[in-house]
Amino acid sequence: MTSAPGRRSSTFTRLLRHGFTDPSAAEQLLDSEGLAAVRSDPVLLDALGATADPDLALHGLVRLLEAQQGGTARQELLDTLIAAKPLRDRLLGVLGASEALADHLARHPSDWQALVTYEPRDLHPGVEEFERGLAEATDPVSLRVAYRRCLLSIAARDVCGTIQVDQTAAELADLATATLRAALALAGAEAPEDAAMCRLAVIAMGKCGGHELNYVSDVDVIFVGEAVDGADEDKAVRAAGRLAAHMMRICSETTVEGSIWPVDANLRPEGRNGPLVRTLASHLAYYQRWAKTWEFQALLKARPVAGDLALGEEYVAALEPLVWGAAERENFVADVQKMRRRVVENIPAAEIDRQLKLGPGGLRDVEFAVQLLQLVHGRADGSLRSGTTLDALKALATGGYVGRTDAAQLDDAYRFLRTMEHRIQLYRLRRTHLVPEDEAGLRRLGRSLGLRTDPVATLNREWRRHASVVRRLHEKLFYRPLLDAVAALAPGEARLSAEAARERMVALGYEDPAAALRHLEALASGVTRKAAIQRTLLPVLLGWFAESADPDAGLLNFRKVSDALGKTPWYLRLLRDEGAAAENLARVLSAGRLAPDLLMRAPEAVALLGDGDGGLRPRSRAHLEQEMLAAVRRADNAVQGVTAARGVRRRELFRTSAADIVGSYGTESQPAEADQGALVDLVGGAVSDLTAATLAGTLRAVVREGWGDTLPTRFAIIGMGRFGGHELGYGSDADVLFVHEPRDGVDEREAAEAAGKVVAEMRRLLQIPSADPPLLIDADLRPEGKSGPLVRTLKSYEAYYRRWSLVWERHALLRAEHVAGDEELGRRFTELIDPLRYPADGLDEEAIREIRRLKARMESERLPRGADPKLHAKLGPGGLSDVEWTVQLLQLRHGAGEPGLRTTRTREALAAARAAGLISEEDTAVLDEAWVLASRVRNAVMLVRGRAGDTFPTVPRELSAVGRYLGYGPGHAGDMLDAYRRTARRARGVVEELFYGGA
Repeated sequence: MTSAPGRRSSTFTRLLRHGFTDPSAAEQLLDSEGLAAVRSDPVLLDALGATADPDLALHGLVRLLEAQQGGTARQELLDTLIAAKPLRDRLLGVLGASEALADHLARHPSDWQALVTYEPRDLHPGVEEFERGLAEATDPVSLRVAYRRCLLSIAARDVCGTIQVDQTAAELADLATATLRAALALAGAEAPEDAAMCRLAVIAMGKCGGHELNYVSDVDVIFVGEAVDGADEDKAVRAAGRLAAHMMRICSETTVEGSIWPVDANLRPEGRNGPLVRTLASHLAYYQRWAKTWEFQALLKARPVAGDLALGEEYVAALEPLVWGAAERENFVADVQKMRRRVVENIPAAEIDRQLKLGPGGLRDVEFAVQLLQLVHGRADGSLRSGTTLDALKALATGGYVGRTDAAQLDDAYRFLRTMEHRIQLYRLRRTHLVPEDEAGLRRLGRSLGLRTDPVATLNREWRRHASVVRRLHEKLFYRPLLDAVAALAPGEARLSAEAARERMVALGYEDPAAALRHLEALASGVTRKAAIQRTLLPVLLGWFAESADPDAGLLNFRKVSDALGKTPWYLRLLRDEGAAAENLARVLSAGRLAPDLLMRAPEAVALLGDGDGGLRPRSRAHLEQEMLAAVRRADNAVQGVTAARGVRRRELFRTSAADIVGSYGTESQPAEADQGALVDLVGGAVSDLTAATLAGTLRAVVREGWGDTLPTRFAIIGMGRFGGHELGYGSDADVLFVHEPRDGVDEREAAEAAGKVVAEMRRLLQIPSADPPLLIDADLRPEGKSGPLVRTLKSYEAYYRRWSLVWERHALLRAEHVAGDEELGRRFTELIDPLRYPADGLDEEAIREIRRLKARMESERLPRGADPKLHAKLGPGGLSDVEWTVQLLQLRHGAGEPGLRTTRTREALAAARAAGLISEEDTAVLDEAWVLASRVRNAVMLVRGRAGDTFPTVPRELSAVGRYLGYGPGHAGDMLDAYRRTARRARGVVEELFYGGA
C-alpha cells in the first residue's frame, strides 16, 4: 500500500474522507498482519468512519486482534466482524468511544463475545439479567471483570442508538443494583456469623436511587440494620456495620482490575460523623427532630436495592410522610434555592464555563427545579412521587404543575446534557462533568452525538443553546404556572388547581396566598401590552420576592407601582429592557416599608433603578444644592419653593435607600457589598449632603420671599451631632446651630428679628404635612439648651463660650461643621470654637470625670424602659454612644497636638487615633466593627419598619427582614442577634479600658 513520493495514496484520501485525523498512522495499522485479510473491505472502513473516533476505534481493534489467543480466535473475530453488522456496529462503536473499555477488551480478549448476542431480552436487560452476568464472580477482582463485561453491552447499545439516554441511565442503575447485591453476598460469605445476626438493608440514593445513574458516579447509599429475632440489638447493628463497610470496600477499592465505583454513605444522618448503620427507629427519630430541608430533598430518590428488601421498604414507608411534608417547613423554598446557589458558588472559577452538571444552565438546575415542585405538590398528588427526573417532569406537565411547552423544552435539554455527560465519562470511565477543552476531545464528543459536519462548532452551539434553555426556564418553571392558574392563558391545557396554587404560594413564604393570587390575576390577566409584559416579568419577580422576608409586601407593592405607571410606555420598557431595573425593583419593593413608601409618593422615581443616567449613585452636595436653588428660583413663593425642594429630597432619599438595599442584598450580576462600612458611609454621606442641600434651598426660599436677594444679616447654619459628622441615618433629625451677624449699617435688633423669622419660617415650611417626609430641625445643642435663644450673633457665641461654656458643650462642638448659608461666617464660627474643642492643654482630670459622669447618667436615664440594653444599638453597651464618646474623648485630649483628630467624622477620627498610636490596631478594628454594625442596625430598622428605632424589631417577619439586610439567610435571626451581642461585648471591653480606665 505504498505510493510514489510526494503523492498521497488513495487509501490516505479515503481515510480522511471517513473521518480519520491521522491517516498515516491508520494506514500503518491497516497494513498490520492482523488486518491484512480485511484491510480493503469497504464494510470495515465504513463502520470505522461511523464511530465517534475512527482513529481510536482502529487502534483498539488492532489491540484486540493482537490479544486473541491464536490464529483461530483471531480469524473468528474477523469473520464475525465482517459478516455480522450488529456486532460490527457495537464493537467498533465501543472502541471508538471508550479508551477504557478498549483496555478492558485487550486484557480480556474473549469478552467481545458478550456483544454478539442480539436477542430481544438482550435489548433491555434488567437487574435479573445483570445478576446472572455477575453470578460467577467469587472475589472483588472477578466481580470487576464481570461488571465491565456487563458494562460493555450497555455501552454498545448506547453508542449505537439502540437505547435512549434515560434507558441507558436506568440500565446502569440496574447494573449497580446487581453489583451491590453481589458485593454484599461476598461480604456475607466472608463473615457468616455477622450475616446471621442481623438484617441489613441497602437503600440507594441519588442517581442510583432515581434509576438514572451515570457511567461513572459515586453510588450513594444509606444503610438500615436490625437484629434478627433473639439477637442483641447493639451487637447486631455493629455486625451490620462491618458487613456494610466490607461491601463498600469490595466496590470502591482499587485492585489489578481497577475499582468499580466509590460507594458513598455520606447522605446518612449526621453525614460522615454519624454511625454507618442505624436501626429504623434511630433513622426515624433523627429525621423527625434534626434533619434539614436538603435531607428530605435527598430522600426523594430513596429506593431499597440490596440486602433485606422488606426492611428497606419499611424504611421508605416510615419516612414517606416526612418527605412529603417537607414543603411545610419554614423557609422551605428559600433553603432549597440557597443550597443551589451555594453549589454554584463553590465551583472553581476556572471550571464554571465547562461544568455540565453544576454550572448555570446545567443538569443540577433541572433536577433542583423538578424536585422543588415535587416536594411542594407531591403530598397531595401521588403521581408526582417518582425518583426519576424525566418521569417526574412528565408527571408535573400532565398534572398542570408545569407548562407542557416548558416541560418539553427541559426534557429535550436534559436528555442532550445527560448524553454529553455519558459520552464524556465513557471515554476513560472517569468521574467528571467537565466538557473537554482540547480539539480532539471536543471532536470525539461531537461525533459521538451524531454531529458529523464541523462537530466542534456544532457541539458548542448546541450545548450553549440547551444550557440557555435550562437557565431561562429552571426558576420560571416554579412560578409561571401560577400565572396560568389565575389568568387562563392556555385554555386547552391542564392548569394548577386553586388548592395547588395556594400550596405553591405558601411554600414560597406568602402569608396570605389568597390575596397574592388576586394580585397575580390583576397583573397577568388580559390582552393588553402591559399584561403581556408583566406575564413575562412576573415569574422572575416572584422568585426575587420569595428570597425576601416579606413576599406579600413585594407583590402588593409591585401591583401598586404597576397600577400607577402601567400606562406609561417608558415604565414597561424600562423593566423589559434594562438589565438591572426589574431585579432592583423587586429587591426594593420587598425589603421593608421605607423605600416603597417613598416610591409610591412619586412612582416615576422607579426610573432611577435602571442602568443609565447614573442609576443609584448618590448625587453630590453641589449638584443637589444647584437643583434645589434652581427649583426655588422657579417657584412663585416660599411654600412652592420648599415643596419642590422637599420633592427632590424625597426622590434622593429613595435613590439612597434603593442603593443601600441593592448593595446589601446583591443581585444576580453583582454580589452584595462585602464592606459593610462602605454602605454605612454611603448612607451617612448621601443623607447628610441631602439634608444640607435641603436647608440651603429652604433658606434661599425664605429669604427671597421676605427680603428679596439680601437678608439684613449674614446667616449661617452649623451642622451638629450626626449631621455635622456626615453620619445621618434615614430617620435622623437635623441637629443644628444658627448664627448670624448684622450687615454694615443694620440695627442689631432688626438683624436679630430677621434671623429669628428665618429660623421660624424654615422650621415651619419643612414640617408642613404633605406627601414628602418632614425634615425636623433640632437646635437643642445651642448655648443654654432649650432655654437659650434659637439664633445668636457670632459675638454672642464668643461671649458665651468664653465665659459660660460647660464641658458637654465643648464636647458637642467636636461635630460642628458649616452646612449652609454664609460660608465666610461659617468659617469664622469654626475658628471661634476650635480652641474650645481642641484645647491646647487637653482636658484636666476634673473635665474627664465630668464627661464620664455625663455618659453614665445618659445611659441610666435615656435608655427606654423595658429595652434590652445588650441589643440597644445607640445607648447599649458597645453601641454607638460607647464608641463615639470614646473617640471624642481622645479628640478632646489630643486634638490640639494631632491634626488628624480634627475631624467631625467618627471613623476618620478613630483611624487618626490609631495612626497617632493612641489606640492599638486591634482595638481600632473592634470599635470600628461595632460602630458600623450598630449604624447598619439603625438603618435596617428604618428601612424595614418605616420609622426610626434603636433596637431590633420584635415582630418575627420584621426581624427576619433586618437579618436579610445584614446578610443573614432565612431562619438565622438568632445568629444575627448572637453576632450583635458578641460584637458589642468586645467593643464594650475596649470602651471600659479606654474611656473609663483613664487611658
